[in-house]
Amino acid sequence: MGATAEPENNRVSSLIDHPGSGGPTVLRILLGAQLRRLRESKRISLEEAGNVIRASHSKISRLETGRVGFKDRDIADLLTFYGVTDERERQALRELASRASKQGWWHDYSDVLPSWFEAYVGLEEAATQIRAYEVQFVPGLLQTGDYARAVSLLGYPNATERELDRRVGLRLARQAVFTRAEPPNMWGVLDEAVLRRPLGGAEIMRDQIKHLIEMSQRPNVTIQLVPFQAGGHAAAGGPFSILRFAEYDLPDVVYLEQLTSALYLDKPDTVDSYLMVMDRLAVEALTPAGTVKAMRAMLKEL
Repeated sequence: MGATAEPENNRVSSLIDHPGSGGPTVLRILLGAQLRRLRESKRISLEEAGNVIRASHSKISRLETGRVGFKDRDIADLLTFYGVTDERERQALRELASRASKQGWWHDYSDVLPSWFEAYVGLEEAATQIRAYEVQFVPGLLQTGDYARAVSLLGYPNATERELDRRVGLRLARQAVFTRAEPPNMWGVLDEAVLRRPLGGAEIMRDQIKHLIEMSQRPNVTIQLVPFQAGGHAAAGGPFSILRFAEYDLPDVVYLEQLTSALYLDKPDTVDSYLMVMDRLAVEALTPAGTVKAMRAMLKEL
């Protein structure tokens, strides 16, 4: 006998009762998915929905994909148009919209946070699993403050001390995900070049490698090194991250960072391709225990 589908208003109420479901970025995506289902169930076009809130079809599309915030009046008008009359469901969705439109903690760093990276910070905070492959830098969640400063100097050589402090502060603030009651599972696969490149000098690299060894002892953190002797490998295209979420409405997201922009990919076929590459990298890399042994050897060389 198949499982009974959970009522729509119960799922929405659950998100409100348990704010750990994620920050505003994730809530916008979840609410957008709810609205899309309601619209499609009534066979209403994007254009028709847009007319109801005095907006274009592209505005509805942005709402449904969680790329913009929600106005209470728009939500109320759309729910009426979609035939949602249950007052508890309407109130739950409107309350969810209110929370989804609030600014995340990272807004305090808007002076150093590019708009194209803001979505990633929100998704990272809500992810239950983060898998990252890196070829040049240690993943941001695993960086020490001094290493993060050296990375920032590379990208912003003319930055003031205050700006550098802000950039490092943002990176360290993101690491608070490891201190919460249910931290995400972090799985980083690093090319050996990441640790062989003396970014910031030998002492900074020594402290960074020690930090990686310490982090790898945590039950929710896995670190693997792809040694030079592995030769060519599956991820020749460059670094990427894959984020996974507890919410059934949220698909895995592949994040590809570029120099001045980023790509967020969530089509199942695309995500599956990256997952296969990540799995192959994990096989080609040293085991977690072998990685710790290799990092300890590197410390003796510095």
